[in-house]
Amino acid sequence: MTSSSTSTHRDSAVTIVSLYPELLGTYGDGGNALVLSRRLEWRGIAVEHLTVDAGAPVPDSADLYLVGGGEDGPQVQATRELERSQGLHRAVDKGAVVLAICAGMQILGHRFPDASGASRDGLGLLDCETVRVDRPRAVGELLTTSAQFTTARGVVDLGPLTGFENHAGRTVPGPTSHVLASVEVGEGNGNGSEGVVTGNVIGTYLHGPALARNPRLADALLGLIVGPEALTSLDDHDVDVLRAERIHAAREHELAPRRSWRDVLRRS
Repeated sequence: MTSSSTSTHRDSAVTIVSLYPELLGTYGDGGNALVLSRRLEWRGIAVEHLTVDAGAPVPDSADLYLVGGGEDGPQVQATRELERSQGLHRAVDKGAVVLAICAGMQILGHRFPDASGASRDGLGLLDCETVRVDRPRAVGELLTTSAQFTTARGVVDLGPLTGFENHAGRTVPGPTSHVLASVEVGEGNGNGSEGVVTGNVIGTYLHGPALARNPRLADALLGLIVGPEALTSLDDHDVDVLRAERIHAAREHELAPRRSWRDVLRRS
């Protein structure tokens, strides 16, 4: 386990934990930790970032945990490690915030398919279940309608969420969960919705990294920890310009992947 920290005006640092990046770091989701850290530093808020490798104990006293995307084999291994550790379970029980991306979201649910298609038990921290479906793999840009995130202080408007997806499963939210938004372009959960939220545990299929492309989502997560009043305004002009470009490209299908004639026939 490695750590890095920066000093600030607060009495205690916000602690962010990246879980098993060697297993769940295939699609650049590790960048989410950097985004969160910088947005705290720019506001003069202390942050400590810990990286926990597979086999190391998972601390249960951190503020925010990041679980990234990965391939089928590492996904199963990460599930076993987290189930054995129980550190993430204890942290969630204490009120910690969790952001889980793609495979991370699947393993935090009740069940998910492995490489053979067999259903495996997840961690049960998100009220959802992922199943394998007979349809082409969801690959390409993912764009949602305006998203909302409900907190104890009210509803936070996140605007459209943008990113890319690469997954073969369909995620079905349970009765005690909420979704982030409806899908405008792409697949998302596979039923017209994107993301699953259960308490302070948030799952999404958005890669990108998600928080680099959606700074309002990053601030919504941080607001759960430090309070929205501590999140002074930042100049996100450059990000807004890039977001507008990606949103336009997604709507015009400029970034749509090429599909084989077999995939076209299967979709029809």
